[in-house]
Amino acid sequence: MEKEMPRGPRLDAPGTLHHVIIRGIEKGLIVRDDEDRKNFIGRMGTLAKNTGTAIYAWALMSNHAHMLVRSGKCGIPAFMRRLLTGYAVTYNRRHNRWGHVFQNRYKSIVCEEDVYFLRLVSYIHLNPLRAGLVHTLEELDNYNWCGHSVIMKQQANEWQDREYVLELFGTTEGRARKAYRKFVSEQNVMERQPELTGGGLIRSMGGWSAVKGMRSRGEQELGDARILGSGAFVQELLNQAQQIIKYQIKGASKSKTADKHIAAACKKAGVSVEFLQSGSRRRPLPELRKNLAGVLVEEYGLTLAGAARHLGVSTSAVALMLKRAQ
Repeated sequence: MEKEMPRGPRLDAPGTLHHVIIRGIEKGLIVRDDEDRKNFIGRMGTLAKNTGTAIYAWALMSNHAHMLVRSGKCGIPAFMRRLLTGYAVTYNRRHNRWGHVFQNRYKSIVCEEDVYFLRLVSYIHLNPLRAGLVHTLEELDNYNWCGHSVIMKQQANEWQDREYVLELFGTTEGRARKAYRKFVSEQNVMERQPELTGGGLIRSMGGWSAVKGMRSRGEQELGDARILGSGAFVQELLNQAQQIIKYQIKGASKSKTADKHIAAACKKAGVSVEFLQSGSRRRPLPELRKNLAGVLVEEYGLTLAGAARHLGVSTSAVALMLKRAQ
């Protein structure tokens, strides 16, 4: 018998492979012309480089977009927030509109790489062809708004990790590119594969008939709406997520204790916490901040960035305070 887990918080950790799907609000447009397309792709590429987010496949459509990405240190939620918010601001300004551009919750499916990576690359890159934006594979080879043309070396994007994809097809550039193109062509004549746009047990198993067959054999498999992969893969991810939650709870408890210490120190110094965090350099704030910085980092184990948030200053300022205190 199968067990299907409900959709919960996003699953992410550095190195996690995601199929991300972005849709326009109420199925509306997210790009209107090539200027919008250049803006979106330019932002995506710049953010990918700055955050260490690997992008293997992408396709920008009229009212939605697909990306196959591996999260960097900042995580997929932070990457997507910066991408979508920054683009929406410029899109609204350019078209003299206001309000949401994207659906509030983009779709992010964690994918089991060994099983789904190549199928996802081809699925995403075939989107413009299947949607009628181009009519042949030859046109797709040269289509600017899809990562396929980058892999085919018809356009250059230094931020797209085409080498990682091609290495899975061959040891030399020419042979790998030819094998990749053949694979995409073969995938194009296959039936649509809806499991690649979502997670959960039915999608991971390849359809309801497979799940029924498994059930009739008395087999048990774990599924999760956020994950496209085997039961073992789902269990491993959920175990990792539980460890992250425990760490976050410990971090939250540490932060609350630090807040109490700061409040007590401010009361003793005769100033408010708000004044401490205002950025002012009036006495006794500089000395108070320096003393608190040492306590927050050395005794409570906060990072420099964490201490900076508590004190209302920059990370570099905290580093300078600690250096002067030595």
